[in-house]
Amino acid sequence: MKRTYFLQLWVPRIFGIGVGLFLGLFALDAFETGKPMGRALVEFGIHLVPSAVILATVALAWRREWIGGVAFLALAAAYALSARSRLDWVLAISGPLLAGGALFLWSWSRRRRQQFSAG
Repeated sequence: MKRTYFLQLWVPRIFGIGVGLFLGLFALDAFETGKPMGRALVEFGIHLVPSAVILATVALAWRREWIGGVAFLALAAAYALSARSRLDWVLAISGPLLAGGALFLWSWSRRRRQQFSAG
């Protein structure tokens, strides 16, 4: 397997899973000292929703990279608009989403070029 093919195929997927896991780390914030366990578990589940959305997007984009590209870019824009008063949050969350969208679109465009040149 060529190195460039390996990179184009796996880097977006691994990066997308990494972004999902990174966002999942923020869910641990639900467990604070003195908070009842039932409430903490509910908040933990709510905080895991963005991570689940990202991982579901990666699953949808596994064979159709353009879906991942469009979805990651849309999620980056939506978060940037919703948190526009907190530039640090926007950079920490939308930045990786933007990079993931670019990686999926790169993978999609390279694969399309290879299909057209081979056919």
